[in-house]
Amino acid sequence: MKNNDVKLSIGQKVKKYFFRLIVLLFVLFFGYFAFIYYVPYSEGVRSGELIKFSKKGVVFKTWEGEMSQGISGAQIFKFTVANKNKEIIKTMENLQGRYVKLSYEERYKAFFWWGDTPYFIDAIEEEESPFVSPK
Repeated sequence: MKNNDVKLSIGQKVKKYFFRLIVLLFVLFFGYFAFIYYVPYSEGVRSGELIKFSKKGVVFKTWEGEMSQGISGAQIFKFTVANKNKEIIKTMENLQGRYVKLSYEERYKAFFWWGDTPYFIDAIEEEESPFVSPK
């Protein structure tokens, strides 16, 4: 055995592996968070009547909305608008009850402080309803 080789005690080995486990869990947690935050599942556009838009939550306030798609309104599209999108929030409040086109990004999952749905709106524009005959 060489002079510079030092045998680690059981306690030192446990500390070493515990530290490695903590670092690994830390890296996995932030890797998961980064994946959920930065990688969209899908992107798209939906049109319909904006029937509901409100700020919800007890501790974490989020902007949630619903849009009716189709003549019968049988299909409801639920979505979230991030708090940082002030212009979209203001536009949504003014267009409630009107026919709109929403551009959205779907995430794999939404954390509870982001909102209730995985659908996040990044643009809105008012459209003419295809169900109303022109005058």
